[in-house]
Amino acid sequence: MSRVITDEQAQFFHDNGYLILRGVLDERELSALRRATDELIGQGTSGANDDPDFAYGKGLATGAPVLKRVEYVIDKKDACKALLGHPFILRSVEKLMGPDLIPTWDSMVIKMPGEGIVVPWHRDAGTECVGDVPIFNVDFYLDEADRNTCVWVIPGSHLWEPDRIKDWIAARPAGDVPVDEFVPDGAVPAMMQPGDVMFHNILVLHGSPSNRGDKLRRVIYYEFRAAHVEKALGPHIPEYIPLKQNVLNACIQRRAKLLPDEEPYLAPAPHDQPSTYRYAHGDYWRK
Repeated sequence: MSRVITDEQAQFFHDNGYLILRGVLDERELSALRRATDELIGQGTSGANDDPDFAYGKGLATGAPVLKRVEYVIDKKDACKALLGHPFILRSVEKLMGPDLIPTWDSMVIKMPGEGIVVPWHRDAGTECVGDVPIFNVDFYLDEADRNTCVWVIPGSHLWEPDRIKDWIAARPAGDVPVDEFVPDGAVPAMMQPGDVMFHNILVLHGSPSNRGDKLRRVIYYEFRAAHVEKALGPHIPEYIPLKQNVLNACIQRRAKLLPDEEPYLAPAPHDQPSTYRYAHGDYWRK
């Protein structure tokens, strides 16, 4: 694998609001992440679970609560800590937003077999905290995403004005509809294989239909923002920034010890060992 995305790939991302990268995770890392997320899914499906980090929706087949999302996966699993330090990913994030990058959200979205929840067309956030560089998610695919379970993207929609977004979403059918009704003209399917990665701008329109098949689909999402934009616009208070920078440094060094033959994103540097890798958004939200 190259050290960083190419100039052409970076331009494609800026123009279209998304970028698909094939075969980023090797089989060893993919296997470790699958084992770790299997444990999280087991925790989330083993019975009554009132942990607020585990989110549920109404299953299509049974109507019962079905696991759809797990928050703060970096704190929960060592494999997810090592993943945050992935040097190709971090160099590519830096190329797109600059060197003052910080990790913000980290979660896993799940489509359970036969019961996977619809993800309606949406933007991940509004424009109020977007500054001079893009905010985006890095989506790590642990399972195949085919035409019936993949995310669909509207290229270039990250550049649309909010009123156009509102009107466009209002015109889409609501609820669980067949994939051919869910997908409008101009939508692109992000069909993925295990180990593939997609970068998607938080402003690009995307969504996915229900999972009616018998395959599990897991995606780990790491969002990145630039510290100078976060300091100026939020949504977190400035004190949040050094905490997440320290988490990032700790994960980079953790990965360097785990994979000594890999060129790390940054050379080892002194840092405080985080007492936690879970800094709840609500605790650092601007009033």
